[in-house]
Amino acid sequence: MHGSAYTLALLFCLEVKAGSIMNILIVEDEPNLLSLMRKGFAEQNYEVSVAMDGNTALEMTSRYQFDAVILDIMLPDINGLEICRRIRQAKNFVPLLLLTALGSNENIVTGLDSGADDYLVKPFKFSELEARVRALSRRANYSDRDANALTVADLVVDRVAKSVSRDGKSIKLTAMEYRLLEYLVRNKGIVLSRNQLLENVWDIRFDMSTNVVDVYINYLRKKIDKPFGDKLIHTVKGLGYVIRKEGEEENAD
Repeated sequence: MHGSAYTLALLFCLEVKAGSIMNILIVEDEPNLLSLMRKGFAEQNYEVSVAMDGNTALEMTSRYQFDAVILDIMLPDINGLEICRRIRQAKNFVPLLLLTALGSNENIVTGLDSGADDYLVKPFKFSELEARVRALSRRANYSDRDANALTVADLVVDRVAKSVSRDGKSIKLTAMEYRLLEYLVRNKGIVLSRNQLLENVWDIRFDMSTNVVDVYINYLRKKIDKPFGDKLIHTVKGLGYVIRKEGEEENAD
């Protein structure tokens, strides 16, 4: 990392604007787009820090606490997907929004599986980007008000440690698997449609032909249900999915 680039990034990071509502980091190497986003968020009274390469972004997220990170996938050194993975590996669960020129469902799933919380395809309107960031903030604040330990039968989700166990046995989940499970458990006993899960877990309105929800439900079942005696994650035909103790309701499979 060049010393001048890092120094500049730290100077941006230390900027404080009175009355700001969020402290965000923008990771983007295209000067015009970076300037547009920085100006737009500053005008909305956000605290804005910037990084123009992946190494600087990783250094800043390890040193400072942000309310959200806006991250371009195509960067000159480390791509955005790898940055997502490294941030999550460091147990940093700051909301991450990916920017990319690639918009297929496969690319969206890859980005989310890397640990991102949301995904926006270029070109985009600044108003949409700002709305996405506000949505991430609302969801994070709502989640913080919930109990730290969430349970269903012998399943325990520890929201502070970001850990999951069942029958006292630790279960390792990816960042996206954890997010989906946490949302299911926070709504235990409630049947959630695929649409609800897409909007509340991924904060993205997918083409409804995507099977990303079903794929991740299967991932969870292999880890949460298969090794244990009782099934907790149920499919309600024609309606969606629910997590509850087996036998509590009929018409589930």
